[in-house]
Amino acid sequence: MDTVLDILMAAALFVGLAFNTLGVFGILRFPDVYTRLHADTKATTFGSVFTSLAVLLWLLRQWVGADFDGALLQQAIHTVVAVVVLAVTNATGGHAIARAVWHLGIRPARAVCDALAADKAKARPEAGKKEGEA
Repeated sequence: MDTVLDILMAAALFVGLAFNTLGVFGILRFPDVYTRLHADTKATTFGSVFTSLAVLLWLLRQWVGADFDGALLQQAIHTVVAVVVLAVTNATGGHAIARAVWHLGIRPARAVCDALAADKAKARPEAGKKEGEA
């Protein structure tokens, strides 16, 4: 059982490290703030999830080898809570930053569709009209 858990731990750590590394390349290579933000939030979310999975597997390995220990259960609960909080705050923070950048007037480099602009035009039809038009 220890060998299987060791292999799963190593795989989870490798996948987490790969996601974080790809996120760094995404931040450096992508053309605008929106795609860079996408790379950053995806990479940190999935990288942290897989790294935390490795921690949970390590805790399971420790727990199987010993008697029930409340400290291991506490660490497992803290890890799960941290992953949930990170997933929620990463998505919410990325969305808030993207909307703030859009309101500053910075538009996506090669956007096919700008749903926020369409929503704004529907909300205020007079904003789309030019001066002197009825």
